[in-house]
Amino acid sequence: MWIPEEIENYCIDHSTRPGLVAQELEAHTRQEVHGSNMLIGEMEGAVLKFLLKINQAKTVVEFGTFTGYSALVMAEALPQDGKLYTVDINPDTTKLARSYWDRTDVGHKITQILKPGLEALSELNGKYDLIFIDADKRNYPQYLQWATEHLSERGIIVSDNTLWKGKVVHPAEDTQTPFIQEHNTLAKNLEGFTKVLLPIRDGMYLLYRG
Repeated sequence: MWIPEEIENYCIDHSTRPGLVAQELEAHTRQEVHGSNMLIGEMEGAVLKFLLKINQAKTVVEFGTFTGYSALVMAEALPQDGKLYTVDINPDTTKLARSYWDRTDVGHKITQILKPGLEALSELNGKYDLIFIDADKRNYPQYLQWATEHLSERGIIVSDNTLWKGKVVHPAEDTQTPFIQEHNTLAKNLEGFTKVLLPIRDGMYLLYRG
């Protein structure tokens, strides 16, 4: 988190809030699920919802389901005929995700693909209005390349964790930082995109085709 918690909470309180089931899912994840720090949280969820609404998005691909909070928040912003495809390899957390999605009137918009991210790419052959990258960091460069090839006209790519606790500004000291640094350099050098790297939570890199 790059701003004081008090300020982030104030921002959340003045932003569009998720539905009640999504709020329950966030609370359950934080209290009961190992690795709950991977949850995007309300601030990032509000940004994703805002982007989907202003872009009138109908199709989304998400790499990294975890417990399904981000997918649910995004599904809330899609029209009734919208489709969201979310990719993950963990059967336990994705089962938990579906149990919450099914309690809502937007769960039908969400299709789960239970495969490693790179293997799932062969099933995703369309053009998508928003692509959210939040999975295995080693494959961020490949996900970004795929996203540029499967993004609709005026579509948006959002990559999470692109500041990586500030490690991206220093020589890499772990095995994952180099791949995020590579992703960020590739994103910076893309032509035909408007870009902004935001210091929201652990970094959100937004790329707009146009």
